Amino acid sequence: MVTLFRVFKYGWQNFWRNGWLSVSTIAIMILALLVFEGLILFNVVSNGALRAIQDKVDISVYFKSNVSEDTILSLKRSLEGLDEVKYVEYVSQEQALANFKARHASEDTITQTLSELDTNPLLASLNIKAKDLHRYESIASYLEKPDFQDEIEKITYAQNQVVIDRLTALVDNFSRGGFALTVFLAFLAAIVTFNTIRLAIFSSSDQLGIMRLVGASNAFVRGPFMVEGLMYGVISAVVGFLLFIPIIGFLSPHIASFVPEVGLQDYFNANFLSLLFYQLLFGIALGVISSVIATRRYLSI
Repeated sequence: MVTLFRVFKYGWQNFWRNGWLSVSTIAIMILALLVFEGLILFNVVSNGALRAIQDKVDISVYFKSNVSEDTILSLKRSLEGLDEVKYVEYVSQEQALANFKARHASEDTITQTLSELDTNPLLASLNIKAKDLHRYESIASYLEKPDFQDEIEKITYAQNQVVIDRLTALVDNFSRGGFALTVFLAFLAAIVTFNTIRLAIFSSSDQLGIMRLVGASNAFVRGPFMVEGLMYGVISAVVGFLLFIPIIGFLSPHIASFVPEVGLQDYFNANFLSLLFYQLLFGIALGVISSVIATRRYLSI
C-alpha cells in the first residue's frame, strides 16, 4: 500500500510539475477523443441515412383481375415464411383505388375520369420489403416460379433492378469506406497521442535513469507515468465529452433537415452514459498504454 501510494503521489506531482506539457498533452488527447466520438456519431448518422434509403425500396407484385383474394393471401403467407422477407403488405383493388384517388385528389380530370368508369381498373398487389438490399433478387426469383405465372400480372423488380443494384453497390462501398476511415483516424489519433506522451516522458528521462540506477523496479519506474496517463485520459475524456454536448445541439437540426429519420440529439440523450463510458475507456486506454510503451526504452538501463 505504501508503494502504491508513492506511485500515485509521484504521478500526481509529475502531472502538476510539467504543467504546460500536461496541458498540451491533454489538448492533443481531447482532439483525438473528439475524433473518436465523432466517428461513433458519424456511423450512427450514416447507418441511419442508409437504412432510410433502404426502407424506401421495395418490389410490388400485381395480380390478374380474376385472381381471388384467398389466392393472394396464400402467396402472402408463403412470402412471409421466407428468410429474405422483412414484411409483406397486401393492397386490395379497392384500397389501391382509394390510394390513387387520394394522391390525385387535386387533379379534376383524373377524378372525373375515374367517376365515369364502371369497373375498378387497378389491380390488387403485394408490396414486399426485404431484410436488406441483397435479398430482392432471391425474392424475385421465387416469384418467377412457374407455379405463380397464372396469377401474377407483373413484378416490378425488373424495372427497378438497375436502381436496386446501384443502391446496393453504394451501400456496400459506403460501409467499407466508413470502416476504413474509422480505423485510419483512430490509428492516427493514437499515434499522435502516443508521441505527445512520449515527449512528456522524455522530459523526465534523467529522473527515470536515476531511479533505475538506484535499483527501482520496473513497476515502480513505470507506475507514476501510468498514473499520469490515467489522469490525461480521464480529464481529456470528460472535457472532450462536455465539448461535444453543444456540438450535438448545433448539428442535430441541420442533420434532421437532410435525413429526418436520424434523430442525432435523441440518440445522444438515450445513450449519454454509454457514450461517456466509451469515451472514458478509450481515453484511459490511450493514456495508460501510451505511457507503458513510451517508458519501455528507459527500463533497460
